[in-house]
Amino acid sequence: MKELTAADPEVQSTDILAENIDHLKALFPEAFTEGMIDFEVLKQLLGGAVDERDEKYGLNWYGKRRARQLALAPSTGTLRPCPEESVDWDTTQNLVIEGDNLEVLKLLQKSYAGKVKLMYIDPPYNTGRDFVYPDNFQDNIQNYMELTGQVEGGRKISSNTEASGRFHTDWLNMIYPRLKLARNLLREDGVLMVSVDEGEIHNLKGAMCEIFGDENLVATFVWETKQAARGVPPTNLLMENHEYIVCFARSAGKVRFRGLDRDETDFANPDNDPRGLWRSESMKATGKQDNYFDIVDPKAGHRFHANWAFSPATVKTMIRDGLVLFPPVPDGVPRQKKFLDSYTNETKAAVTSLRWHSTETSTKQLMELFDGEKVFDFPKPLSLIQYLCDQAAGEDDIVLDFFAGSGITAHAVMSCNAADRARRRFILVQLPEPLDPENKDQKTAVDFCDKLKKPRNIAELTKERIRRAGDQIAGETAISAKARKNNRFDDFAPSQGLQKLDLGFRVFKLDSSNIQAWDPDRDNLDQTLFHSVEHLKAGRTEMDILYELLLKLGLDLCVPIEQKRIAGKAAHSVGAGVLMACLAEKITRDEVEPLVLGIVEWHKALAPAGDTTCVFRDSAFVDDVAKTNLAAIFQQYGLTNVRSL
Repeated sequence: MKELTAADPEVQSTDILAENIDHLKALFPEAFTEGMIDFEVLKQLLGGAVDERDEKYGLNWYGKRRARQLALAPSTGTLRPCPEESVDWDTTQNLVIEGDNLEVLKLLQKSYAGKVKLMYIDPPYNTGRDFVYPDNFQDNIQNYMELTGQVEGGRKISSNTEASGRFHTDWLNMIYPRLKLARNLLREDGVLMVSVDEGEIHNLKGAMCEIFGDENLVATFVWETKQAARGVPPTNLLMENHEYIVCFARSAGKVRFRGLDRDETDFANPDNDPRGLWRSESMKATGKQDNYFDIVDPKAGHRFHANWAFSPATVKTMIRDGLVLFPPVPDGVPRQKKFLDSYTNETKAAVTSLRWHSTETSTKQLMELFDGEKVFDFPKPLSLIQYLCDQAAGEDDIVLDFFAGSGITAHAVMSCNAADRARRRFILVQLPEPLDPENKDQKTAVDFCDKLKKPRNIAELTKERIRRAGDQIAGETAISAKARKNNRFDDFAPSQGLQKLDLGFRVFKLDSSNIQAWDPDRDNLDQTLFHSVEHLKAGRTEMDILYELLLKLGLDLCVPIEQKRIAGKAAHSVGAGVLMACLAEKITRDEVEPLVLGIVEWHKALAPAGDTTCVFRDSAFVDDVAKTNLAAIFQQYGLTNVRSL
């Protein structure tokens, strides 16, 4: 039985660097000598694709190499489940994760690589205010603990002012590794949308062009943030009232937005035409075609000369079928009747890159959720994020936001699901950034946390917004269901509709691994050896360990976990038998056989499609004989992948 340690790949996040090397080795095996890359051979194999000029086109800044390396370094952390802070833990498919998004993105690589359809993020704008994401990642889990006040250390939030000399550099060093990790999670037809203002849009697009490729820029959406001209600088009387959403794809050629539904309000039937609703449209040519001729009104005899979109024969047929609307005066222009039914086989109206959404309206909406209190400044409009979700994600697609902030992405996903009965899932990541009661801009948020009797950090407000938004949507859906029933829409089952709507979320929190790393105290080796007998950290629960295992095995964090008592021990099945685990603290020789046979019987009933991993607590076995017997009996029944922690 192999013992799993903190150094084993099975209990670490994806080693992206090792995967890259493996891919390279598969493509160019002759470029490897004794396991190392021979760059001279590799350059020869790549031919003219290698650019060896001293001066190259591209975006460069101090720290770029280190930022790239940060994305490649595996995480040593885990995500600990918090059912008590969750909503509908047993049934929901949504996730809210508290932690540094750099580490969380690494931990999600095995379970969610290539599965996310839409990512929307609203990272901190580079305004010269305090910068919450530090750039010292020697031990990022320890750094995260210090930053969020979970351990003493007193790490200060850096101030990224324009006078620092590294204004743009600090922002790029923060965003670059996160974008690089995010790309791996996207589906081939998935998109990443990033909110940004004028300050960093050019640097953001440069970095994303490098990570995704220039050819995968889908669009730069422009949206109007306000219409009222308040706060206009008296120097030039210019109001800047727009921001951007930069959209890149994993593979732009595979991206398709849903499109806009055609507005039926433009159609009418004033003449009671039996063919149904219609509207008038121009008959003139819109291109460069040379199609000039006269159209004659058969009743009034008026002649109309223009460059028409139709041939003379087609116009003759249209007149016969009553599809040409002639003006009452000779200097007018004939138009055509276009029936609503004629659009059914055409594509929907195109999505436009220019939209209007007011942040003023969004602030009021959010204040209504928070009892009239303004706990978030400048939240993005709900209608804007709903629009993005509606266009870029559908059915049971996954939507990820790793700068969750006010939790608007979760609100938008739930609202879209309520509207179209889809089963989109959301994954939100938010740093539990401490709120400062001495900061007047954060005083309202601090007071609201105190009122809720919650810790003073942004993640608590994120979760509270999602809870309240879910309650609001549930109420609105129930009212809608009742209205439909009263109007005798018999095909609508309100109770069924409400059950299908997922308004819950599972909470997980970033922490150090449950498995103890070997960290000897040179001055007290005896005590170190004594403590190392137990490989699992004190205070960690079976749930903590199970979720670390499924995360590191690449299973979804929402897969079902079943529990049974077998031979007096608690046994667990994760993902319908993909992982079988018994983390009892003591297993004797006599208990081994009934325990194994019970697990084997349960495994047979579950009949998982793939290979199964069986895991036990290493310190639970009374001696090596019990441990060896357990592995041997499992092997007799074809379960060979047995591990201990």
